Amino acid sequence: MNTEALETRIRRKLTRQHFMHHIGADLTRIEEGRVEAELTLQQEHQQHGGFAHGGLVATMADLAAGFAAVTLVPDGKGVVTVELKTSYLHPGVGKKLRAVGWVLKAGRRLHFCEAEVWCDERLIAKASATMAVTEPPAAACM
Repeated sequence: MNTEALETRIRRKLTRQHFMHHIGADLTRIEEGRVEAELTLQQEHQQHGGFAHGGLVATMADLAAGFAAVTLVPDGKGVVTVELKTSYLHPGVGKKLRAVGWVLKAGRRLHFCEAEVWCDERLIAKASATMAVTEPPAAACM
């Protein structure tokens, strides 16, 4: 699939990602098996210590890994997260979160993925995820 067609297909699926829009995240790079997402940190993204909430960091990892998997499934199918492990390396203190997700192994039913989350230029989290390929009409498809 050419890059333009892939990006069009993924951007169409993004219209149903209400939580992603709610937190202010957007995909900034879309390639087969690899996706990048960004979010400008706001006060509502912070935990009590003033840095990015761990749930937000895990969400960004999940978003990047999940959409990386979506790039490799046929149109009309989606993915859902069946497992996500996030390791936090540093607090997220800065202006912008950037998550990079990629597929390690794409299978017929499961895709094994990884993601990194960066705050400005510092790696703050690593994640591994398993995504299940879903058939329509699953309402929770990405």
